[in-house]
Amino acid sequence: MDKLDQLVQQAAAEFAAAADGAQLEQAKARYLGKSGSLTELLKGLGKLDPEARRAAGAEINRAKEAVEAALEARRTALREAALLAQLAAEALDVTLPGRGNTTGGLHPTSRTLERVEALFRSIGFVVADGPEIETDWHNFTALNTPENHPARSMHDTFYLEGQDDVLLRTHTSPVQVRAMLAHVARYAGQESMPDIRVIAPGRVYRVDSDATHSPMFHQVEGLWVGENVSFADLKGVIADFLRKFFESDDLQVRFRPSFFPFTEPSAEIDVAFMSGPLEGRWLEIAGCGSVHPNVLRFGGIDPERYTGFAFGMGPDRLTMLRYGVNDLRLFFEGDLRFLSQFR
Repeated sequence: MDKLDQLVQQAAAEFAAAADGAQLEQAKARYLGKSGSLTELLKGLGKLDPEARRAAGAEINRAKEAVEAALEARRTALREAALLAQLAAEALDVTLPGRGNTTGGLHPTSRTLERVEALFRSIGFVVADGPEIETDWHNFTALNTPENHPARSMHDTFYLEGQDDVLLRTHTSPVQVRAMLAHVARYAGQESMPDIRVIAPGRVYRVDSDATHSPMFHQVEGLWVGENVSFADLKGVIADFLRKFFESDDLQVRFRPSFFPFTEPSAEIDVAFMSGPLEGRWLEIAGCGSVHPNVLRFGGIDPERYTGFAFGMGPDRLTMLRYGVNDLRLFFEGDLRFLSQFR
């Protein structure tokens, strides 16, 4: 019995000295493992006669229970110590000042879109909207873009999987087609109809990405259709808009001949600032032209009676020029260090 008491005390002392769980398990093995001291004593009971085996077994089991109790007590103590250490390491100093709520703001492109919409509303244009998932007919065919046109290639356009005639719109021009069809339906049966004046701002998608392009970007398309609407009207509207948008009369606007399947004649619109970091440089701003007769026909309008002009510009590009940003991707990366400048 004295030997067993000494064994229990020795085991309890070793358990108490264990600094972590690994050391404690090593100490446990020396007493309760397959070759541990108490295990060996239990194995030796078979050599004793029945009476002595019963008495010795009871004493050994009592010692084993005492050793297991000491082991569990040390395990609990180590767990509590680890928890206290973790709490101390992760403690919050509630006396520190709070971070506070920062003031949010509109995205710079949203600011530009609001400004563009306000300027065109001031001269009688209405803001129109349409689906971003568009049909091939509205996106291409109704805009006089034939089936073999490069823009229909999957290298340029995001088509929905398994649907060759459904795609993410590549421009907001389909909204113009929808606006014409709705306008004609509204005034069906009347001798004449009022002018159509709409702008169509929104997101568009193309397979393109570099410093000045993004797979998703914004466009603002404009359309004015009526009797005797001419290219001269287009030039006046665009020149007036650009001077108001950039808040400067100190700029030049030029119309450079170009080609678009949905307008004829067509032109690129360039602007040159007469002062500032871009002084003297001609920068492409938009594309425009007189609405092609075929597009008017697809919109349900008689091209012999009505004419019109259309234009398309990138508000992202306008934003870059207005704020002096040289990489379009900055607008879509969500970096608060960049965006907070526009609050």
